[in-house]
Parts: sequence; C-alpha cells; structure tokens
Amino acid sequence: MAQAQPSTANKVFPPIAKTTFRTPTFDLALRDDTQTLAHLSPAGEASFDFVPAAREAERAGDGYVHVGDIHIRLRSGTGAWQDYSSAHSRKPIAKLAERGNVLAGADITASMGAGIPLRIERRWMVDRGVLALRFTLVNTSREPVEIGALGMPMVFDNIILDRDLDQAHAQASFIDPYIGRDAGYLQVTRLNGHGPALLVLPEKNTPLEAYRPVLEAKSAPKGDIFTDRSPRTQVSEGFYDWTVASKAFVEKEWANAGPQWNEATSIVLAPGQSRTIGLRFVTSPSIRAIEDTLVANDRPVAIGIPGYVVPTDQTASLFLKSPTPVAKIESFPAGALTATATQSGSDWVRYNVKASGWGQARLTVTYADGQAQTVSYFITKPLTQVMADIGRFTTTNQWFEGKDDPFHRSPAILSYDREDNKILTQDGRVWVAGMSDEGGAGSWVAAMIKQLDNPDAQEVAKLERLVNETVLGQLQVADGPHAGGVKKSLFYYDPKTFPGYYDPAIDWTTWAAWSKKDADDLGRSYNYPHVAIGHWVLYRLARDNRGLVKRHDWRFYLDWAYRTSAAMMRDAPHYAQFGQMEGDVFLDILKDLKREGMAVEATNLEKLMKSRADLWRTLKYPFGSEMAWDSTGQPEVYAWMRYFGHQPQADITREVILGYDPTIPSWGYNGNARRYWDFLYGGKVSRIERQIHHYGSTLNAVPLFDAYRQNPEDLHLLRVAYGGMMGGITNIDREGFGSAAFHSWPDMMKWDALSGDYGMGFYGHAISASTYAVKDKRLGWLGFGGKVTDDDGQVHIVPQDGARRRLFIAPAGLWITLEAGRIASADYDSASGKVVLTLDPADAFTTKARLLFETTTSGGRAYTSSGGTADRGGYAIPLTANSTRITLTPRR
Repeated sequence: MAQAQPSTANKVFPPIAKTTFRTPTFDLALRDDTQTLAHLSPAGEASFDFVPAAREAERAGDGYVHVGDIHIRLRSGTGAWQDYSSAHSRKPIAKLAERGNVLAGADITASMGAGIPLRIERRWMVDRGVLALRFTLVNTSREPVEIGALGMPMVFDNIILDRDLDQAHAQASFIDPYIGRDAGYLQVTRLNGHGPALLVLPEKNTPLEAYRPVLEAKSAPKGDIFTDRSPRTQVSEGFYDWTVASKAFVEKEWANAGPQWNEATSIVLAPGQSRTIGLRFVTSPSIRAIEDTLVANDRPVAIGIPGYVVPTDQTASLFLKSPTPVAKIESFPAGALTATATQSGSDWVRYNVKASGWGQARLTVTYADGQAQTVSYFITKPLTQVMADIGRFTTTNQWFEGKDDPFHRSPAILSYDREDNKILTQDGRVWVAGMSDEGGAGSWVAAMIKQLDNPDAQEVAKLERLVNETVLGQLQVADGPHAGGVKKSLFYYDPKTFPGYYDPAIDWTTWAAWSKKDADDLGRSYNYPHVAIGHWVLYRLARDNRGLVKRHDWRFYLDWAYRTSAAMMRDAPHYAQFGQMEGDVFLDILKDLKREGMAVEATNLEKLMKSRADLWRTLKYPFGSEMAWDSTGQPEVYAWMRYFGHQPQADITREVILGYDPTIPSWGYNGNARRYWDFLYGGKVSRIERQIHHYGSTLNAVPLFDAYRQNPEDLHLLRVAYGGMMGGITNIDREGFGSAAFHSWPDMMKWDALSGDYGMGFYGHAISASTYAVKDKRLGWLGFGGKVTDDDGQVHIVPQDGARRRLFIAPAGLWITLEAGRIASADYDSASGKVVLTLDPADAFTTKARLLFETTTSGGRAYTSSGGTADRGGYAIPLTANSTRITLTPRR
C-alpha cells in the first residue's frame, strides 16, 4: 500500500555556516544565523547525529523549525490570543555576550514577529557538565501578559526518506514522550536499539504538559504559524513541541478533544516580570539504563508493575524514587485509583494501586519540593469479561447476514463504525468492507482468536459458518491450481455491473477503490495469516474440546491451515520475503503438523519457511515490508530465527524492537510499538499520526516475552512486553467494540470510530495472555497478570489474565501452557523448585486438560509431571467435577 514519496536526494542546497562546540557528552553545532541546533552527536561518534543534520541545508529557510525555536500564544490584558513563532518568518537575532558557562546566547525577539510584548532571550550553556537550552521571557509591556501556549520544537532525525533499511537503522532515531509534567522527558532512541540514547529533561518551570504535533504547513489550518514545511508522510512522522503551557490550545484547537494527559495551564507575567524555562540534554548508555540515568540526574522516576492498564479485579504496584519524599498522591477522577503505601524491601517506595470504574485515569504525585508527576492509567473490566465482551460484540453487532449481497460476504463479520453504530458494507478503501487486508479482516480475526482460550459454543457455530460458507470458496480459492490462495478483498468498485449500489457520498476516484481484478489478486502475502488463523483456531477447538466444532473434524481444518500457509509461498512470493503480521501462526501450524504426525505437510512447510529464514539470515536488518520502514515483520522474523537456531539474528531483532517500543509511565506509550500511518488504511480519521496501541503493540510483545523467558534477569523485556500485551485490550470499549487505535494528537485524544485492523492486535494479546511470577533483585516478588504472594519461600500464584492457560515461574525458568483446561492456582516451593498446579473442574466441552511445560533458561532443571498420559508432546489429564492437582518436580 506504500505510496511514492518525493525525494530530495539529488537537489543541491547552499551550505549553512555553523559554529561547533564540545561538551563532556556531546559534539554539537549551532547555526551562525539563527543559533538553532544543527548537529548533535554523542561525544566521539561523529558519524551519528540525533538531529537531521544531513537535511540542514534543505531545511534552512523560513518555516522550518529546529531545536532552539519557540512557539508562543499570548494575550495582553483582556485582549485576544496572538501567535508568535521564531521560525515562521526569521529576522536577524541580536547575539548576547558569552559569559561563564554560556556557549551562545541571543535576543531572538525580532524573529518572533511584530508586536510581541515580550523580550525573549535564548542561551545554550553547559551547566555542571550538562548541555542545557534556556529561554528567558520578560514582559516588556505595561499590561499583564498571559501565555496560554508555549512550545519548544523537538526536531530529531526520524526521517527515513532516501534511506534504505540499513541506513535507517544506523542513522535515524525515534522519539517517545513521557507526558508527565515536572517528571516528563523525551527519549530519543536509535532504530538499531544501540546506545547511547538521548534524554531531554525539564528544568524548573518547564513541565512536559502536552506533546503537540508541529503540523505540516501545507495542510495546517489557515493562519496557523506553529508549523513546519517538511512533509509528514510514512517516511517521516514529523516533529512535536515540548508544550509547557496548553490552556489556549484547549480553548481553541483542542476544544472537542477527549481528556488531555494533564490539566491545561497558562503562565501570567506582570509588567517587568520574567520567567526562565529550560531543557537539559543527557545520554543514557543504553535503552535499558534510561531509568538509572533519570535517577542519576535527580529526576522523579516511576515504575508500574505490571504496567498502567489495571483490570478492576487486580492490584497493580507503583514504585517511586525521587530526590525528595512524596507529599501526596491524588486520583483524577477522584476515587478512580487508590494508591496505598506498602513495604518494598528496597530504596524504591512501593504503592498498591486499586482501580474502580472504567477508562482513562491518572495519579498526580506531588513531592516535598513542589514538583508534580503524573502517571496515566487505563482501567478495564476483569479480563474474562473483556474477552466475553469482544466475542459477543463481534458475533452479534458486527454479524452480517445479507443473502442478496452481490459480493458474497454472507455470513460475515464486517468492519464497524462505532460513531454511527453500523456495519460498514461500503468504504472507498474497498478492503475495509471486503473482509481482507488488515482493515477488513480485523474484526473476524478478533472474533476467531478470542475462541482459542475462551470458546463460546454459539460464537463458534457462527464462525464455522463464516469459514465454510464465506472464506472457503469466496475469499479463499477452494480448488484448482491456486487452491488456498487468498484474495485482497471481496468488496470492489464496479459501477457498471452494480449501477446504483455505491454510495455517492463516498469518493470512489482514488487508487483504493479497487476493481474486481485488483480485489481478486492473490499476491498480497499479508492476507494469508488472517485466513490461516481461522482454520488453525477451529483445528485447536476441534482437537481439544468435545462437541464445539461440528461441520468438519480437526484434520480438515489443520489441512486447510497448512494449505493456506503453503499457498502464500506459491501465490504471494514477493511480499512473503518479509515477516508477516500474525506470522507466528505459521510456526504454530508447523508444530501442530509435527505433533499430529502429518510428516509430508510438516516437511514441506518447514522447507518453505526455511527459505525465508535463510534469506533473512543474510540481511543485517531483515525487517522490510510494503512500507519503507515497518514494525510488523520483526515478530515473525524473530520466531523463525529462534526456530532455526539463528540466535544472533534473533538477538538483533530483539534489540531493534526495543528501539521503537518503550517502557514509559503511561498506559498509552508503555509498550506502544511505533505506528503512525495505518489510520490512512483502516481509520475513520485518516491522517499520519502516532497511533496509540495499534496492532504493533501486542505483536511486538510476543518476541519480547520469548526473549524474557530465555533471560529472566532482564526485567525490561517483560515490562515492555506486558505493556504492549495489555495495551492491546484498551481498544475494547465497555460493550466490546474494538477500535483500530487511539488518536494521540491532543486535538482528538480518543479512539478511532472504525474497527479497522484491530483484530491483528487482539491476536497478539490472545496468544500471549499469561501470568508471570517474578522475583526481582530490586523490587522483590512481582506478579504480571496474576496475584503472587510469598510466605517464607512458599509462593502462591493466582492467574488473573484473560486465558489462565499460560504461566511462567521465573526463578525456575519453567514455562507451563495448557491447550485445554485452565489454571486455578499454582504453588511454588522456592527451595525445592516443586510446583503444584490446581486445575479448574471439567466443563461441558472440556473433559481433559492438555498440559505442556518446558524449562526455557540455560542451565535450568527439567521437570517431570506426576500425572497424565503422553499426548502429542504433552500430557492429557482427565478432569472431574472437582479441581485437579498436578505436581511438577525438577529432576536432580
């Protein structure tokens, strides 16, 4: 779906005069004419630049923002708001004397625009060895001045245009904000995941109150001067303002938005009064060391366990460390969150956090020195209810029975518009209404994968109809030389064949209004995992349950899962060279083929997948896609690198994921793998915009969970993974509708109204939903997804995740999975390593549990089971009307 982007590679621009400086941490350069930042490299790494220095010449004119610029909206007395920008129409600045630790200073008032009632001085300096940028604002008028909006552009090199993947990973960076007021910061991480990372920290009076996009000038509202002329595209996310005050934006541009991350404020200066704001630039030796670097720089630091998404039946933990004690903690809304201090056994102060209600909430932590830190949470229902909600909504509200549908989409689960509360039978992006591609397959994939661990007989019956009546033979070729091939869309645009059918209010003139020929194309590999999931889930349900699946036996569905996987390699070889979203399903299908003794199919599928892995092994960064850069291929690449024994390549993949997938004290950004273009292809508000918990969050969590199970000492991996996995259920509203993603720009701050490609994200949540019992050296015993209590070495674990079928006991390196049945609780003896599992009683469809377990850590002891009979690489355990106990004992 990638569209061509304008290149500037062959254009010639005049050079820009600069002055270079060296600090203990950075080599930098400032432009001589504007004194804005033109170069910023870690000391000794001249070949790498955090800012887009290579594009400095093409971005030198008026209307291009840089670090060192400032945006101000103010009013004098009771007058109207007026906007001023140092970058919009530049004028010569008046350089100030360089005294003491000042590298360069200037009075930039003239460049702000005529009539500004402030004098603005900017200084670059080295303060106690740290590079700092400070602005002093002085009210030079005879009236009070209210500054209702104040932003400093943060311009770092996230531009991928004209770079191949190797160049992008070596040269570009991504920026993630912690919009946490006085404790806020930006982290600028390199695409390859290597250190050092750049941290931008606030000085006094400089809270990160909001993170406002600097809009592209050509598409911004008329009169907006807080803009930048660089294009915002799939190859450049664009730039943002560190926004210190936002009241005037909330009154105007953001008036119809959802709740902001923080309460909006303004700054009032009396005549002659001044205010200094500033930012500090420091490096962290690695991404994992960011929190330690914050502590070393006397910043308040928060760590949420298991994260910042809290179901109402669970208790989360919040660990705080600050130079000064906590004075008070407040909840907004009042009563939504309750934080109770408890013993931590470390120098971190620990709080138990309980939630009530539903939706966004925040804690404001005020410290004794007056600094305020906000931690953003999302409150959900208990996860079993969330699973039930999405299953019900997709199979009822989104269930489509249109016997006369000319596109043969009946029965189906189609995309849904939550704003209008209706099924989408038409969309100008035809795949959105066509059951395929991500934007059209998302909803029925979500309904299907929900059944994997939470089957409902009525829902399964509908999904069997969907697969057998609409997928097979309509969306998927059922026979002939292309059997197994998957079409790009069932819906298409053909006004000659269907006159009067198409809604005239929709624009049908774009490239996205595919003809029947285009919609029937079998060559887009990304469509194949969706269909493979449908067959594979029905296989698992038929194999491990009694009476749930009725139309065919398990072998029929596993065979079609295999045929779909093989057809991808035959009919869609071009894009199959890349990792696929949900591509982990191919590995699960291969493992099941082997377990079932289907040797011919397993051998062929393994050979096909190895051809892909062999290619990836030769590439430095094998994460291409139909886009210039993407965050969807890494999970499958990682899975096959691990399967075929290419651990170094798996490790590279893991570190690359950490480069775009942060851990931050906010439900929105914690574990939020970067996506910023897919609203174009599956959203109702279609624009380039950082997406909160698009499907990348959960999919990228999958390999991080696996990496953590190999190395339980690396808690950072688990924190990022759990943040992404849980972030992926914030999309589900109180009735069960799943949104494509959350609009992070402050003019919206709400979920997109279309279901779009959400199902790909729910797949990632469903296959990784699990409980982790962890003993951390700093923080003690921790529960991720369940309740963990320690009584003198006797550890009791109660899973509360949405599956209750997967449990990792970190000190033992023991990974326990059930493909049928559920874990009620587990007891771990930390001295002997023995584990006693208590399983739920039998139900109408599940008379036997199917247990698998393995030790995932190097040097860990293998375990044996006290009961069950060998079954397909695991154990079949009869269930009764009462709980069943199974003991797992480590071998000596």
